[in-house]
Order: sequence, then structure tokens, then C-alpha cells
Amino acid sequence: MELLFKDKTDKILKCFYNVYNVLGFGFLEKVYENALMIELKEAGFFCERQKPINVFYKEAQIGEYYADIMVDSCIILELKAAECLIMEHELQLINYLRATDIELGLLLNFGKKPEFRRKIFSNDRSINIH
Repeated sequence: MELLFKDKTDKILKCFYNVYNVLGFGFLEKVYENALMIELKEAGFFCERQKPINVFYKEAQIGEYYADIMVDSCIILELKAAECLIMEHELQLINYLRATDIELGLLLNFGKKPEFRRKIFSNDRSINIH
């Protein structure tokens, strides 16, 4: 089975590792976000930072999240600068996907070791974690 947006995610992960290899661990998320935006644009992606995501309950808007980076209007990037990823980070990204028509998200951690998680929330609204 072919992974959703495999070519795009491979290029995004290359950008992520390029940033990590230069900056390493210890900066605030905003520094990594700024650097990653440069890498992604140089790789030819259309990127939007701090993209608003509205959350609805029974057709009433009840909240608003901000995706760190939206890539090509089809992938949400959630950035962390934590010692390690925890389940709450993964659930945050899944909730961003649930609130949109976007099916793929990447959780990128600029921690002591670089790490990522690929999350899918399909439009049929069943969670598939890869």
C-alpha cells in the first residue's frame, strides 16, 4: 500500500532533518518554525504558518486552533521542541486533522534526538495511525 503523499512527506522530512542538523536541540519552537519555512519554500512547497483551524460542535464554532505550518494545503505540520514526543502531542495533531478536511499530519520534534510521527485521519472519519 502506497503511503498518502509519500513524495511530499519524504521531501518535508528531508527539510526537517536539514534544519535539525544545522540548529540542533535547544531553541524555541518559533526558531525551528522560521528555519523550516525557509527550507520548505526552497524545496518548492507552498506553506502557510499559523493557519487557523476552526472547531465546531453542532454547527456552532467553539474554538480555534492554529496549525504551525500547512504545506500545499494538504499536510499539517505540528512542531515541538520537547525532550521527547508524548501521546498528548500526537492527540493534538489528530484533533487538528479531525477539525479539517486535511487527512495527513506530521508531528516533528526538534528534541535531543530528532523524531517524527506520521498521523492520518481519513475523510471517512476513522482514525488510522501509522
